[in-house]
Amino acid sequence: MLQRFFGVSIGAIITFLLLEFFIKGDGSFWLVGDATQAYIWAAIIGAVASFFWPIVIAWFLIRRRKARRDNQIQSEVERQMAEQQK
Repeated sequence: MLQRFFGVSIGAIITFLLLEFFIKGDGSFWLVGDATQAYIWAAIIGAVASFFWPIVIAWFLIRRRKARRDNQIQSEVERQMAEQQK
């Protein structure tokens, strides 16, 4: 449930930001022909982002966990080396 909420929120934010990106200050559109194309592209990209956000977050968390584990292993090796040198 929470994952869906975050997915929808991220998708909505990206859709909004893309619409802001597509619409110029004078109300004309660039990179797309008209308002319909702007809404379609923003909605598609927002939907893709809401689908893939768990994969990106998981990748980040796995890298972070691996770095922590490597640091713990390194500190344990250093501690054991210091004990052996005494």
